[in-house]
Order: sequence, then C-alpha cells, then structure tokens
Amino acid sequence: MSGTTHEEDWVRYWRDPERPLEAMRAHFTRHVFHRHSHDAYSFAVTESGAQRFRCRGAEHTSSAGMVMAFNPDDPHDGRTAAELGFTYRIVHLHPSLVREVLADAAGGRERGLPLFDRPVRYAPVLARALLGLHHALVAGAGTLVREERLSSVVTALVREAATVRPRLRTAPAGGAAARRAKALLDEAWDRDLGADALARAAGCSRYALYRAFRAEYGMPPSDYQRLLRLRAARRLLATGTTPAEAATSCGFADQPHLTRWFTRVYGITPATYRRAAG
Repeated sequence: MSGTTHEEDWVRYWRDPERPLEAMRAHFTRHVFHRHSHDAYSFAVTESGAQRFRCRGAEHTSSAGMVMAFNPDDPHDGRTAAELGFTYRIVHLHPSLVREVLADAAGGRERGLPLFDRPVRYAPVLARALLGLHHALVAGAGTLVREERLSSVVTALVREAATVRPRLRTAPAGGAAARRAKALLDEAWDRDLGADALARAAGCSRYALYRAFRAEYGMPPSDYQRLLRLRAARRLLATGTTPAEAATSCGFADQPHLTRWFTRVYGITPATYRRAAG
C-alpha cells in the first residue's frame, strides 16, 4: 500500500505476488496524470465525482458508475472534472493473463486478444463485475473466488464491450463434470483449491466447469465451498468450539470473516449460535 503527495489525495495499491495482476483504489482532487500508457489492460470504475482524460485523439469524461477500458499501450492522461475530485477503482491485467482466461473460455483454442474502441461507457453490469473482482483481490478472498471473478470480468468485457471479440464457447459442460468437481469440494472443502484443480478433476476447462456447476447446483463452486465451510463451522460451534477456533479450523481468514458470512447465511452470529447450545 502507498500514499500520494497531495493532502486531499490518497491511494491504496495491491499487487498479486505470483501473477501479472494489480489493483488500485484512489481519490484525486489535485493530482494530474501525465500522458502515459500501461503494458496491461486497464479496467476501471468511477465510484464518485468525475475524471476527464484524453485518449485516442478525443476528450472523455467518466462520471460515477461509468467503466473505463484501456488497451495495452493506450496513451492517456487524467485529471479531475469535479470540484471535490473523483474516486475510482482500477485493475491492471497483463495480456498474458487475459489470453489465458480467453483460451480457457474457448476450450483451449487460441482466439486472439480483444480490443476496446471506446475508452469509457455506461455499463452497470460490467461495473458491478469489476467492483466485485476488485473487492475480491484487495480483501484477500480465496483463490476460487478470485479466479471465478476474474474469468467473469474478462468474458463479460469481451461479450459486451470489445470490438475485436475472440469467439467463446457457449454450451456448458455436462452435469457429470459438475458432479466430479463437487465430489472434490466435498472431500477437500478445507483446502484452498483453485479453479485449475477443480477443472482437472472435472475433465473440462475452468470456464466450462463454472457454467456447468452453476447450471447443476445453482451457485458457483466458490459459493458451494464456502457453504461447506460454514456447515463445518456450525458443527464445531454446536460442540462449544469458540468462533475464533472454528474460523481457523474451517478455512476462514479470521473470526470476522467467519462472522460476516455466518450472519449473511444464517441470520445470527457464530457467538449467538454457540450460546444457544443446550
């Protein structure tokens, strides 16, 4: 994490230690970006205020809720277009990572890389997907959650915003693949399984498995994995195990993480459930 030099400005930065993937959330009132480009795709959502920038020979403004999409090596600048500045979230995806997601979505076949001709657009569905990915990255979500949201964002961007669109597979894999993945999750719910491990067990691509699992069980694999962990925590709590111990034993990052999800799913805190025993 790092900070800016301006009093009203702030920056929070996150970098994946293993993959070419970075994320930033920032608020700027005085900072002016010098014209620059990235060696990655850059997708951003303006949360509040407005940002004005020049890209591809024209001026553009991104206000609250709008999505910005920059191709690799796309020169642009940036400055506030509102008196109180602007707040935004941005993710940087190296082309190799985008290519990997799209090859998986196309059943392993190389389909080329997408291009985006409009640097800014109003796209609520894409904005929600990007915010979901950003939250998963910076909040330390599990591997399966991060990979699912990354795949969803890339494929959604290609379908809804790209002018050069690599063809993606549309038919989901069969229920047998989903059942094989479910069997692995049932057996190893407490491990930090990734999408690759599930796809190998299912015998299909990560993208196909995601679609098949949702079709078969009504939720993505990461939700099912979390549900299994919550059920295990619930069993431990009923025997008197403390919420902190249950969180550690059941694969949650910490007690607040368990409490947040336990409350969302069951409507009560783990401590309340534990006290209710007997």
